[in-house]
Amino acid sequence: MTAERVLTPTPTAYRWRWLALVALLLGEAMNLLDATVVQVAAPEIHADLGGSVSDIQWFTTAYTLPFAVLLITGGRLGDIVGRKRLFVIGVTGFMVASAACAAAPTVGVLIGFRVVQGAAAAVIIPQTIGLIRTMFAGPEMSRALGSIGPVMGLAAVCGPVLGGVLTHADLFGSSWRAVFLVNVPVSLVVLAISPRLKENRAPVRPTLDVSGTVLAMAGIGLLVYPLTGADPTALPAWSWAALAAGACLTAVFAVHQRAVAARGRSPLVEPSLFAHRGFPAALVTSMSFFAVTTGLMTVVVLQLQLGLGTDVLTAGLTLAPWSVGLAVASWAAGARLVGRYGHRMMTLGLAVLLIGALGAVAVYHAADPHRYPTPLPLALGIVGLGVGLFGPAFFTLALKPLRPQEIGSAAGLLNAVQQLGATLGVTVLGGVYLGSAGDGGAPAALHAVQVAFWVAVALVVTGFATSRMMTDAA
Repeated sequence: MTAERVLTPTPTAYRWRWLALVALLLGEAMNLLDATVVQVAAPEIHADLGGSVSDIQWFTTAYTLPFAVLLITGGRLGDIVGRKRLFVIGVTGFMVASAACAAAPTVGVLIGFRVVQGAAAAVIIPQTIGLIRTMFAGPEMSRALGSIGPVMGLAAVCGPVLGGVLTHADLFGSSWRAVFLVNVPVSLVVLAISPRLKENRAPVRPTLDVSGTVLAMAGIGLLVYPLTGADPTALPAWSWAALAAGACLTAVFAVHQRAVAARGRSPLVEPSLFAHRGFPAALVTSMSFFAVTTGLMTVVVLQLQLGLGTDVLTAGLTLAPWSVGLAVASWAAGARLVGRYGHRMMTLGLAVLLIGALGAVAVYHAADPHRYPTPLPLALGIVGLGVGLFGPAFFTLALKPLRPQEIGSAAGLLNAVQQLGATLGVTVLGGVYLGSAGDGGAPAALHAVQVAFWVAVALVVTGFATSRMMTDAA
């Protein structure tokens, strides 16, 4: 009986364990929410703080770029110094950076602290699964891990709408600053519960690939920076030089990773992943897909607020059907459809996404440049359905051929590529829109959003091709 009492958790301990799970999920949701919540508020921030119109892209890019580049490094640091410790450090840093963003007096200060937010998010996100595995076992662990997907889906759904509602509400005169201030009380709740987390680190501590991290940051930074705020169709010579340098550094990074692995050390990215023919195709598919979804969301908001002059709440509510469609389709795909139809749901998702994007082009083509396009939410709802159908099938197929010891590295790399795709989407599609719109007023803005959607259509077609490579290799 004594042994039984030791092994069986008390009701209080049981409750605290699930409350600790809530803290982990809040930490994840808060960080992923921040990648989208600012998109709707961005034109309002620009109107208040001034600066170049291209700064609107940086409000998102400054967050998602360090998030993408440091995500895998954040996972390695958790293995080395302890996941609980790093989770607490990350949440604290994220809270302080959020408060600093809310108080930012200038565009430069805001962008700087958005970088800090993104770096803190990259520290927080990789720790969740390891900490859950420490606290739960058996069926309880399956239920706990299964709660991550719906919570992340809810964060994706709520982001654009919450950004519009908080900014429009102008609580205590905070305007757009509320989208950052909301992180402070949430972070305090997470930190208050965090002592109940159990410390966890890798039994064999890996080495930290500092040189690989620096190469990845430099290479990706050189690929993204010249495109942000620029018209991709009219880049100056220095931009092409920077892009070429970024491509060279990325190639050097790939060679470096193989050399690190050959020496028996821990590379940032496991080279063995690329021995699976379908995995590189999965990375390209993920990047193009998330470039489309994040970039189009940005372009729709820009056209509504800068082109038509609508308020931030209208922009947020216009995106609501997209969010609802995503939530419904994602639940249906994950619960039933993927198990029954397999990877065919990925192709169907891309097809529905393409139909929605073409529908939006048709809506914009028939629209009055000075009036709100009433059918637009319907087209965006179809886009959301496609996004929701694609996700569960894609991740299932992408991880299916991998060995158990490769899953963690592959999941981290897919998440990093997802954030990089989001960064490129805002950069490229936003740049196409801003470059085409110029100072031509509402008619030019309407034309520009159509051009951006056609570029997105081309990226979806690319996704069809690379997803076919995934299915052929499976």
